[in-house]
Amino acid sequence: MTVTGEHRMLIDGELTGAASGATYDNLNPATEEVIGQVADAAAADVERAITAARRAFDETDWATDAEFRKRCLRQLHEALNKERETLRPQIVAEVGAPIMLTYAVQMDSCIDDMEWDIECIDRVEWSYDLPVHEFFGMRSGRRVLREPIGVVGAITPWNFPFMLNLSKIVPALAAGNSVILKPAPDTPWSATFIGKLAAEYTDIPPGVFNVVTSGDPATAGEMLTADSRVDMISFTGSTAVGKRIMANGAESLKRVFLELGGKSANIILDDADLEAQCGSGAMVCMHGGQGCAITTRMLLPRSRYDEGVELLKAAFEAWKYGDPTDPENLQGPLINARQRERVLALIEQGKAEGSRLVVGGGRAEQFDKGFYVQPTLFVDVDPDSTIAQEEIFGPVLAVIPYEDDDDAVRIANNSRYGLSGAVSGKDFDRAYAIARRIRAGTVSVNGGQWFGPDSPFGGYKQSGLGREHGVPGFEEYLETKTIGLPAPE
Repeated sequence: MTVTGEHRMLIDGELTGAASGATYDNLNPATEEVIGQVADAAAADVERAITAARRAFDETDWATDAEFRKRCLRQLHEALNKERETLRPQIVAEVGAPIMLTYAVQMDSCIDDMEWDIECIDRVEWSYDLPVHEFFGMRSGRRVLREPIGVVGAITPWNFPFMLNLSKIVPALAAGNSVILKPAPDTPWSATFIGKLAAEYTDIPPGVFNVVTSGDPATAGEMLTADSRVDMISFTGSTAVGKRIMANGAESLKRVFLELGGKSANIILDDADLEAQCGSGAMVCMHGGQGCAITTRMLLPRSRYDEGVELLKAAFEAWKYGDPTDPENLQGPLINARQRERVLALIEQGKAEGSRLVVGGGRAEQFDKGFYVQPTLFVDVDPDSTIAQEEIFGPVLAVIPYEDDDDAVRIANNSRYGLSGAVSGKDFDRAYAIARRIRAGTVSVNGGQWFGPDSPFGGYKQSGLGREHGVPGFEEYLETKTIGLPAPE
């Protein structure tokens, strides 16, 4: 990948390096080669971005001119459409994502789905009147208004960076807010690319949209989450960091949206097509298992357990992985050496706690370079063990036996997380009834896909607060105001 200008930040309408001139190296996870130097923001750069965003919201008509917002966001949409094939290899290089995923959730579907968020400008009821109401002997009318919340700090992770960048900035901007986007240190390229297109091909006013990159996640993140001039933080990432964001925002009672960790359960019922369900079980390794909503626990009925384990073993042994530029591979490397070592450490803990390792369990030694881990299958996993409770974020499946439907629901809900889940069985009504009992924000029944631009996504319990996508996701970026009016005669 050649280095162009996309590594620059966007602050107050200007494509710029860090004020200090500092940069940091960005690595390709598949080759461990430096793909470029990225601006390393210091406190002064973050301060400038916050000041610009605050001024743009308070002093321009961005928040009130809906038609102008639609025009600007459609300009960005058009620019991204034209630059798909420039962006595609960048995403593969920065994330190590299989190129096939860029034709779906890593890129193409994200660009296609932008129009839905833009259309929300017309879909949302920005004002409506309530009936006349009598209170303390006075009859009054009431008008309810929806207004943008203000300055939004959008903090995104490294696993699906382009998708999550757009999932935050497009609805936030469409709702009338100004935005400061801070991508993860490992994946700055798609964020700065969006910033470049916004600066060069749209009429978005200076300060309305800013992109700040930093090799130290604490510098920009701490400032954005603690500064009272930032009205909202929209964050996707770990539960531990989500708790820190809530603590930082408490002083100013900052609005927070948090999409956090998951340890989702896939319940295979005793009447399910076991060959189909277990035959595709290695799909949890897609993108190296680096997805918060992946069903990394599989619950098999005791009555068919041995049969299911054999099918899973064959699926994991046949799973193809490696070079993410090869269209046949749906699993590439993990994001960096630190994540690889964390995953390997959790695998060792799984062994130590008594889970039976059937396939994989170590580094993929066939690759000279890259942060690869073997597809790993554990069975006979204790529901309370570490690998059944902790989010591993690697290509690891934990298989747990269960006795009956109630036991399956109990095990599925035995988690501090509640992001997603799945249920499969021949009897739809039975499968659907079990799905209703799972304490999670999204659940698939018999392979039904819940994901879409109009589909609210988020979690129960420690998987987060609020929803992304859909009308509820758009409304995360709005305030509600009620005005009392003299009653009409």
